[in-house]
This record gives sequence, structure tokens and C-alpha cells, in this order.
Amino acid sequence: MESAGRALIIIYFMMLAFGYLLERANINRLRQRASGLPEELDREIDSDRLAAAEAYTAEKTRFGIAASVFNNAVTLFFLFCGPLVWYDRWIASLGLGFIPSGVLFIVILSVAGSVLNIPFSLYGTFVIEKRYGFNTSTPFLWITDALKGLVISTVLLAAAAGASLWIYRASPHLWWLWLWAFYLGLSIFLIYLSPYLIEPLFNRFDPLGNAALEESIREVAGKAGIKVSRVFKMDASRRTVHTNAYFTGIGHVKRIVLYDTLLERLSGKEIVAVLAHEIGHWKRRHLLKGILVTEAAALIALYLAYLLLGLDVPNRLFGIEGSLFTAVVMLAFLATIAGFPFSPLFAWISRRHEREADRSSYELTGEVLPMIGALVKLSRDNLSNLNPHPLYVAFHYSHPPVAERIKYLKRLRGGRRRGLT
Repeated sequence: MESAGRALIIIYFMMLAFGYLLERANINRLRQRASGLPEELDREIDSDRLAAAEAYTAEKTRFGIAASVFNNAVTLFFLFCGPLVWYDRWIASLGLGFIPSGVLFIVILSVAGSVLNIPFSLYGTFVIEKRYGFNTSTPFLWITDALKGLVISTVLLAAAAGASLWIYRASPHLWWLWLWAFYLGLSIFLIYLSPYLIEPLFNRFDPLGNAALEESIREVAGKAGIKVSRVFKMDASRRTVHTNAYFTGIGHVKRIVLYDTLLERLSGKEIVAVLAHEIGHWKRRHLLKGILVTEAAALIALYLAYLLLGLDVPNRLFGIEGSLFTAVVMLAFLATIAGFPFSPLFAWISRRHEREADRSSYELTGEVLPMIGALVKLSRDNLSNLNPHPLYVAFHYSHPPVAERIKYLKRLRGGRRRGLT
């Protein structure tokens, strides 16, 4: 192994150590009971509920660290202790040809990773989530979900891998560009396909059944120039009591899905406020901006992959005598290191977008109290961490902490009263 390869492995260990220390700092911060919380949180979340939130966050964090240590140990052993080279040679010995060999190589690795994570998923669902009253799934439902998910992901992965390898062989010098275009088209296709063919395999989608609420939703959406095709209620309560709502569709016509758990916990005005927040993302073109940034980064990454793979840098860097397939695996390892410094940047952009969407919710509804009420209820019912470590927020939070969001909404209302907005 070259010295540069050893240095990269050391950097990887340093990244892991930093991540674990950050998780630990966030747990320690939990013991410092949050001070200066907005009165809405102080009034609705008592000491017992706050203690439960702390215990839930701490247990999930410790379990996440244990799972991460195991997965990283297996990954590093597989990459650098011989199994990757042995696996590559075994695939080559089958004599299947370039594309079938590559598809098999990738699919087996993916399935093996899914199987290794089964114990952690089971413990997280049926021990931690059940202990805190969130899990409503049954073992049978969990197994059927897992099997359906595995079949769908394997079929899609095999098809995408086969197409990618065909493009690679058909265009040796421009495969990076055609591959980028292929995955862009595939992503858009799946956005259209998923609500009609994939999501119904896991959940039931029924008409909302509340004419007044549906009319309020359509009215708010209309202010932003969105035409709502259908509003559905999803049977999320079969698996969890956690809440959510989301939009599907590209362009001005949207399909809105509300978890039945959300409908049970929030008032009509609060639901409309939450959806106005989601509408705000569309109104401010956050999805489009995210796609542009992601696709630009993907194009650069694929071009760099073209340069590195052309010189067999990933294999040579770590002293591996392998094929293109091992080089791609090592390239993925390098990508985790290269992407780490950008984590705070992308998290900051996401938090900024969420703050803008909160502002849009206020602008579309003319009120902040329903959104504040929804945030308080969701934080209380989901046992959210109300006092996260600032550095942890910088690296991991896609949304501002709930206390910050409430204070921001109250400032918006104050500005409106003073004629500032």
C-alpha cells in the first residue's frame, strides 16, 4: 500500500473518531436541561416528557454508535484484509462476461449489506421504538416490508448497474457524461413512478374524507400557484406513531399525502400550516435548487471518477490487484472521505431552506400560531431533542432546532405588527 493510501485510512479513522466524539458531546449536552426555551415549549413539555426525550435521544445515539462501529469494522476488514480481492477473483472465475459479472458483483454486495443490518433494524424497531411507544408494526409486517423492499431495490440496482456497465463499455471516453444523463433521467422517472407503483405496495392511500380541510389545503396551495390533484390519507399508524406529510409530483400539479397519525394529532389549521411550509419549499424552488446542486456535484464526481479509473488510481493507491469492480468500490470509499468536509455546508443550506419555508408558511396563512402549535406538538409527541449541541447541529441537522424555529416565527409576527413585513 502506498503512503498516500495509508494516510487516507488514517484520515478515515480520524473522521470516525470525530463523529463519535460529536455524538458523545450531544449526549452530554442533554444533561444540561434546556434553558431559555420559548414559553410554548416550557408550557407543553413538562419535566417527565423532557426526561423521556433525553432518554430516547441518548439510547438512539448509543445504539447508532454501536451499529456504526460494527458496520465500519466490517467494511474496513472487507476492503483491506483480503476479502475484497478474493471476492473479485471468485466473480471472475465464474466466466460470466463483463456486464453479468459486474451486476452480480454489485448485487451480492448490496444484499450482503442489507442482511448484515437486519439485527440492527430489528432491535431499533422492536426494542427502542417499542420501548418509547412509537412502534406499532408486527414481525410479519416488518418481514413482508423487508422482503418487498429487498426485491424492489435489488431489481432496480441490477437494472441500473447493467445499464451503467453497458454505457461504460459502449463509450470509453464519454461514459461519465452519458452516465450522468442516464441517472438524471432515471431519478425523474422514479419520482413519477413511485407514487403509483412502489408506494402502494407498502401503504394504503385513501381519500382524505374531510371536505373542509381539503378545501383549506387547496386554497393555500392555490395562493402559491399549485394545483392539487388529490389529497390522500396514508395508513402510517400500522407501523409507527411518528407523523409526516409530503408532496409528490413535478411541476404545478401536486399529490398531497398526510399520515393518519398527523391527522389525529394536529388541528385543521396546524395541518394547513405544515402543508404551507411544504408548499413554501416549492414556491421558493428549493427542490429545483437542490437538484441543480446535486447534479452539478454528480457531474464533477463522475468526471473525476473517469480520470481516476482511467489511471487505476483507486486500486494502486491501496495496493489492490483487482478489476474495475474493486476500483469502483475503493472509489466509493474515497468519496466518503472527500465528501465529509462538505457535510456542514449542505446541512446549512438545508436549514436555510427550512427557515425560508417557515416564512412562506406564515406568508401563505397569515398566521404563526398554528405552525408554532404544530412544532410544539410534534416535538413533544416525537420526543425531540430540544437542546442539541451547536456543532452537532452544524453537521447533522437538516432543520433548525425547534426552539430556534419558534423564535424565528415569533419574530416574523412581531415584524408584521410593526409593519416590517
